[in-house]
Amino acid sequence: MQKAQVKNPWLWVPSLYFGQAIPYVVVMSLSVIMYKNNGISNTDIALYTSWLYLPWVIKPLWSPFVEMFRTKRFWIVSLQLLIGASLALVALTMQVSAFFQASLAVFWLMAFSSATHDIAADGFYMLGLRQQQQAAFVGVRSTFYRLATIAGQGALVYLAGQLTVSTGDVRLAWSIIFFILAGMFVALAVYHVFVLPWPASDRTTARGGNPLAEFFDTFAAFFGKKDILLILGFLLTFRLGEAQLLKLATPFMLDPVDKGGLGMTTAQVGIAYGTIGIVALTVGGLLGGYLISRIGLKRCLWLMVFSVHLPDLVFVYLATVQPQNFYLIAANLAIEQFGYGFGFAAYLLYMIMVSEGEHKTSHYAICTGFMALGMMLPGMVSGWIQQQLGYQHFFIYVCAMTIPAFIMAALVKIDPEFGKK
Repeated sequence: MQKAQVKNPWLWVPSLYFGQAIPYVVVMSLSVIMYKNNGISNTDIALYTSWLYLPWVIKPLWSPFVEMFRTKRFWIVSLQLLIGASLALVALTMQVSAFFQASLAVFWLMAFSSATHDIAADGFYMLGLRQQQQAAFVGVRSTFYRLATIAGQGALVYLAGQLTVSTGDVRLAWSIIFFILAGMFVALAVYHVFVLPWPASDRTTARGGNPLAEFFDTFAAFFGKKDILLILGFLLTFRLGEAQLLKLATPFMLDPVDKGGLGMTTAQVGIAYGTIGIVALTVGGLLGGYLISRIGLKRCLWLMVFSVHLPDLVFVYLATVQPQNFYLIAANLAIEQFGYGFGFAAYLLYMIMVSEGEHKTSHYAICTGFMALGMMLPGMVSGWIQQQLGYQHFFIYVCAMTIPAFIMAALVKIDPEFGKK
């Protein structure tokens, strides 16, 4: 029987990108909160969870193989089942004595699966939609990616906090959370078996010539770009401060007041940072993208660099005053997240600009790899630095670490017309 080639994108685009976001949120954010709840030190949390960025750093190295072997539809469904199994394994590791080491090993498996799933999902999006549909649904995919972030950092963190209170057992609470996620991912894989379209172009790639030579030509073309050192400098330094702040923001909120933190509960963090903060981040991102479309990236760049980095001062204020009013804390976090979302649009558009050309997809993957590297390396040492400085001085240090981003913004070359409609 002939399989349907075209299906309503509303049936699968939202679920595909909701599913793409969840494992990333689990590995990068939920793991930090889970380990903090279980008494792991900030130094160990920052060091070991930062290593989990590595699969996203190096995913360009195996992206050609996703195209060469099996279809992207096959990869999506198979990897969602594997991610579901990984989530169930994390739940089981919570009950073993060496849960920290065991859970980290499973998170590594999940991270590699998620990074590979990203490659397949982004490729399938381009194959499963006509060009006009791709533009129409780019906002839809971003919205559902953000909704998944809210669900992960907000609803699930809140639920974990409530379960901890009701059961009196933090490991049992987190086991339940991961079993819920595992069931959701298995259901998602089954759902996609039936609703993902079967594009005629989704097939294994039969390349002419030498595939290995083509593989290296792609990288040679990227590193042969004009001003490549400035490009790499901008990609690696733009998030230098945020990479370190991000790892310690949640521990800061959860640590008691006498240790320099805010003394918030896990549930409160889920609402303030994982829900209100992400909503502010999303609104900021939408406004940032709209502004760039009106006046272009070049004219927006400095405004957006300031927008990303100046709100880091919010954490200096919170660490100095240590307010106990939940609404005041939430308002400050919303300001910081809005500014970051607004300014980060410039970073995304810069990567798209750099990737223009014959190898657009591969070069964008390389850019995101450097973005992940710029998050991983600073994040690894951030926990140790925080424990040496204390929260207040650490956040002042983070603000100082934004200076290289301003320097690189002054040096990079940007097409004055890029980004305009």
